[in-house]
Amino acid sequence: MTGEFVKLGGVAHHVVVEGSGPVVVLSAGLGMSWFDWDPVVPLLSAHRTVVRFDRPGHGRSGPAAVPPSAAGEAGRIAALLDALGLTGPATVAGHSIAGFHAEAFARLYPARTAGLVLVDSSVEERARPPAAPALRLALARAVAAGLCRAGVPAALGPALRRATVRASRTGGGDPAPRELVRGCYRTSRVLRGMVLENATYGSVAAELLDLRRRLSLPSVPVTVVAGGAGGPVWTARQRALASALGATFQLADGAGHLVMLDAPGVVAGAVLPSPPLPDVPES
Repeated sequence: MTGEFVKLGGVAHHVVVEGSGPVVVLSAGLGMSWFDWDPVVPLLSAHRTVVRFDRPGHGRSGPAAVPPSAAGEAGRIAALLDALGLTGPATVAGHSIAGFHAEAFARLYPARTAGLVLVDSSVEERARPPAAPALRLALARAVAAGLCRAGVPAALGPALRRATVRASRTGGGDPAPRELVRGCYRTSRVLRGMVLENATYGSVAAELLDLRRRLSLPSVPVTVVAGGAGGPVWTARQRALASALGATFQLADGAGHLVMLDAPGVVAGAVLPSPPLPDVPES
């Protein structure tokens, strides 16, 4: 399913909407695309209106116009739902760095939040705003521009994507269709988007910690899903995150960081009422 384009803040956002019922938004991690949720969607779409979108510089969306921030990404989710005419409360599921964005949405838009699911979310317990953020951004953009001039995206982008996915899961290689991977990851737009999000990671993490101090989560179901293959230290950090948020903790035993590929039933079960759905790992 290829979806449609919605313009927000002057940027064309690629969006795919499927199913019917209460709304769930699925937001993928740094450098990932809408199709990385493919194994989860069939488990949800009979019960939920499933919204997947690519952040600027990711998937098929246009280039990023401004550096990401926690509040900005939360506002992007709200604006996207408005543009789609989906104004009721939504469950928001964020994977990896998008866990920051999903939690920020829940804190900044509590009346619009029906639930929060953090899928092997990034965790930063003591993040501080980085020094000289403007210089950091300028350096990141210069590095990205140099890599693009050297032809790195076209030459290596799809192969690097495949290698990263294989290293981030336990269930096999990259199940994404080859033509989709080539269409996205050969572009300079996606490389620049990845570099920009990576460069602002620390500032987004620090901003989220400030939101935690100032704004409570709404009284909605909150679940932290961790990939068990991350090891005991990572699992302990995910458990601590769940405790700090007053959330339910669920371990996807044996799953890697890309839990939605290794254990899609666990992710879907965190969104839907119990009992949890069976896992159907992709290979």
